[in-house]
Amino acid sequence: MRALALIALVSSSALAGKARLKELTDVQGFRENALVGYGLVVGLTNTGDTEQVLFTMQSMSGLLGRLGVRIDPRDIRSRNVAAVMVTGKLPTFSRTGATLDVTVSAMGNARSLQGGTLLFTPLAGADGVVYAVGQGPVQVGGFDLQAAYASVRKNSPASGTVPGGATIEKSVIPNLGTGPLTLRLRRPDFTNASRIAAAVNGVLGASAAKALDPAAVEVTVPAGQSPIELLAQLEALEVEADSRAKVVVSERTGTVVLGETVRLRPAAVAHGGLRVSIQTSFGVSQPGAFASGGQTVIAPSQQADATEEQKSAVKMPKASTVDELVAALNAIGASPRDLIAILQALKAAGALDADIEVL
Repeated sequence: MRALALIALVSSSALAGKARLKELTDVQGFRENALVGYGLVVGLTNTGDTEQVLFTMQSMSGLLGRLGVRIDPRDIRSRNVAAVMVTGKLPTFSRTGATLDVTVSAMGNARSLQGGTLLFTPLAGADGVVYAVGQGPVQVGGFDLQAAYASVRKNSPASGTVPGGATIEKSVIPNLGTGPLTLRLRRPDFTNASRIAAAVNGVLGASAAKALDPAAVEVTVPAGQSPIELLAQLEALEVEADSRAKVVVSERTGTVVLGETVRLRPAAVAHGGLRVSIQTSFGVSQPGAFASGGQTVIAPSQQADATEEQKSAVKMPKASTVDELVAALNAIGASPRDLIAILQALKAAGALDADIEVL
């Protein structure tokens, strides 16, 4: 339970205070673009695709054919090559010659890409235009070791990254234009949109900005000022950002994170656990001393036992701060995993003023 209190208090301190517009908004029309390509990773130590992966053999035959080596795909028996999909994100305002990181993921039955090198791979956008070319050594954050009767594996060695492995071949420069700019809120919220418009008007003038909806604020560029100068000025503005009350839980790890604005109404909670244990014992059954044709056998027997924890109901007072909320939850004495069920029950009973998000 102490871990819960620490997570909640850290979350409270992180949410308090003001936030810059740079963290709250993006300029509409300025965004990253997804890139994808198909390529081959070579140099593997017998951990690549087998000959059963036909498209890998066909790709190898086609690559060697372009290099002047003619070979039938059915004659290829190499396990040092793997077919991969290469993905990356093209940043806004990308210039020719800049580099970006790409992710490499195996498509066939390759066990590991460790030690491999990605060959020349064109990366295209949704419009089919090639914007970058990837090539370089693959870095894998895991391993897969196999022996005759044992194996050791860590993380997923069938995928990796090529840091700075793609070179941009086509520039992407959005046109800022001369008309109004639209600030897009990363998390749409009526309160934040109104506060952002008020903050911009406090700097540029009473009618420079207006909130179009919870997700957008339109800003008029003042005469004689470039959009770049205006955006640089607005990025540093600070706004008291508001957020919905939220509780984030992860049932896989038993983690519970409470937001600063979570509130608890008075409620009574009784939470118990049912424990079931099944024990297996083995006995020996053998024939009598003068019996014929019998044999000794092992006879298993099982015994089940169920016990239920007896806990009294705990009265939970009203909590208006995160400190009071953590103290009230700690009074239950439940583990973080049990606390997830308790929070969901409090939400269903209308005693928890917050959204619950399960990861």
